[in-house]
Amino acid sequence: MKRKVMAAALVTALVAPATAGLPVAASPAEAGPTASAGRAGMVKAIVVLRSQLNPSTVVTPSRRQRQVALVRALRARAAADQTGVLGLLARRRAQGLVADAVPLWVVNAVAVVAQPSVIAELAARPDVREIGPDRTVQAPPSTVGSSTADAPVEPNVEAVNAPALWSLGLTGQGTVVATMDTGVDGSHPELAASWRGGSNSWYDPNGEHPAVPTDVNGHGTATMGVMVGGSAGGTSIGVAPGAKWIAVKIFNDRGSTTTSRIHLGFQWLLDPDGNPATPDAPDVVNNSWSGSIGGCNLDFQPDLRNLRAAGIMPVFSAGNYGPDPSTVLSPANNPEALAVGAADDAGVIDPSSSRGPSACDQAIAPRLSAPGVGVRTTDLYGGYRDASGTSLAAPHVAGVLALLLGAFPDLNADRQQGALESTAVDLGELGPDNTYGYGRVDALAAYQWLSTAPDFSVMASPSEAMTVPGGGVTYTVAIAGVNGFADDVALALGGLSGTQATWTITPAAVAGGTGSARVAVTTAPTIAAGTYPLTLTATSGGLSRPAVVLLVVTAPPDFGLAATPTSASVVAGSSACYTMGVTGLNGFTGTVAMSLGGVPDTVRTASFSPSVVVGSGSATLTIGTSGSAPPGTYALTVTGTSGSTSHSIGITLVVTPAPGFSLTISPSSATVLRGHTATYTVSTSAVGGSTGAVALSTAGLPAGSSASFTPNPVSASGASTLRVSTTNRTPRGTFTMLITGTSGSVVHQATATLVVR
Repeated sequence: MKRKVMAAALVTALVAPATAGLPVAASPAEAGPTASAGRAGMVKAIVVLRSQLNPSTVVTPSRRQRQVALVRALRARAAADQTGVLGLLARRRAQGLVADAVPLWVVNAVAVVAQPSVIAELAARPDVREIGPDRTVQAPPSTVGSSTADAPVEPNVEAVNAPALWSLGLTGQGTVVATMDTGVDGSHPELAASWRGGSNSWYDPNGEHPAVPTDVNGHGTATMGVMVGGSAGGTSIGVAPGAKWIAVKIFNDRGSTTTSRIHLGFQWLLDPDGNPATPDAPDVVNNSWSGSIGGCNLDFQPDLRNLRAAGIMPVFSAGNYGPDPSTVLSPANNPEALAVGAADDAGVIDPSSSRGPSACDQAIAPRLSAPGVGVRTTDLYGGYRDASGTSLAAPHVAGVLALLLGAFPDLNADRQQGALESTAVDLGELGPDNTYGYGRVDALAAYQWLSTAPDFSVMASPSEAMTVPGGGVTYTVAIAGVNGFADDVALALGGLSGTQATWTITPAAVAGGTGSARVAVTTAPTIAAGTYPLTLTATSGGLSRPAVVLLVVTAPPDFGLAATPTSASVVAGSSACYTMGVTGLNGFTGTVAMSLGGVPDTVRTASFSPSVVVGSGSATLTIGTSGSAPPGTYALTVTGTSGSTSHSIGITLVVTPAPGFSLTISPSSATVLRGHTATYTVSTSAVGGSTGAVALSTAGLPAGSSASFTPNPVSASGASTLRVSTTNRTPRGTFTMLITGTSGSVVHQATATLVVR
């Protein structure tokens, strides 16, 4: 998966208002996980850890046992993996660089509010998989409606065949439905008695109403009425009136929420009381909301995957962006979501109901349809209202699932979805389509199907596999027959083109309705890095069951090379040091051997300490210059090599002369008669900023002569007069004199000729 390094680019107000039901009015954006997010320059982000639990590995005999085991496994994974990130955030918080850090075990992530420098630091960690924005999502607000004429059972409830199950004694008793919405008016006569009650039955991650179910908007109250409303108003308005309810108020009173608070809501649903040993998770959760980002956004896919693994179906409204195609937005278009479109009681689709296909895997979307036009339901202040939209359609499906789970409490999520889709009333064009999905949900038909119809379930693992371009992964597909199913099941893979990968399925069909197959996928060297949802479709006759897995293609393990400083200046005869930093990328853990080139050996000796860096680390490059090194600017190349991969970086070495002086004499030759004096000028010039005096001496004088310097010593930049006096005893001839200048340890010499006649 591409790592998203969001620094200054991670700003607030990242998502436009979203709707999934009633009309939406603009509301102020929420600040973030806490009010401290308002600190200047800080950004809100979700830091996702690289290691992710595969929920399909949690296998237990019953759905309740699976929920307990899954929560424990998720908590343990997060506790083990998040230590390093949380430790770093604690240190940066002490420095004033972090305002908030909220661990999210449901997705093995941390919601942070921090300075961009901290976000960049987190992104460089090998245990961080990706960093994304903590987006703002807007709630669909509600308006007060008016009641209509009473009827014994509302037509929308009749349309999904719920009364047929009531007559069998199935009203949802023993089940718990949940909603993630604007809250619920817990005092409403239709809802007060069915609230489960207690601190494990209400959660407000915004902290505005921590103890009592509250809804200042009305949207959540309306959707809950469709699920569990009774007949206090003279008509039966709810699909599963015998069920209990719990709720998460993900939207604040101003009508907005954030990615992190939605994660917290899903996390709470898996373990409402914080004790995995107690079976208090709901049986189904309704989500009548969506984001407003087009395409496929998988921010909440880990949450939905874990809910399904726990047997909790995440039902979503498809959205009200129709009739254009591909308008079912994320997360409703995620493979793990059960998206529901809106039709009237006669089965005619509402024009505004969002259409498919899914942008994530091109699968049918919505998956089902349900009544969502003129639905009578609960409103604020004990009232009732007529409302329309997919926000009202989705809770019909959630209510039907509550009825079915009351009869079949151990149904896994795939079997729940299979029952609803296999028995839906086909509407529109023949067969599944991107308007109605598989059709309108039918509670009685689904119950009968679960009771008698031969069928099979399909499970694929791992749920996510990672490779590089040109690499390979393997998935295992398990088929299990139920109700006597014993036919062959053919398998097919979708989600990749032939230019992106090749794959084999062995065997291509599972014989006898129960067994497993191996799916081997080899990616092309040219495939782009990213996350690819793959649909493994199992087909037998008219039965078709999908299983979705993820293929995560990362860039190959690599490393980056950096130098500090990139340029150093030294005096000839001294040494320069550079720190060469190696940063492992994409899980790189190899060794990097360092080498230097580009400068003549007469200028330097060089060494790296250490000479090999393992994974991420640093080495010190020391370059020693000789005192005679010619001054100048030298371009060097540092190369790091790991196997067949190498990276180079240029650095600069500037050599300046050593402190000292130069020495010259003028004239270079003088002629004198015996008994007379020859005069020379000895000049000194400072080098490298030298200020030391220069002591002068001479050698090579002829016999019977003497020499003197005026002045002596002479300044680093100055001149001295050399007088050579001869006598009548001085022999005639030509003599070479050696003039020496000494300043500390620096010695320079020059020669001059003396001709005596």
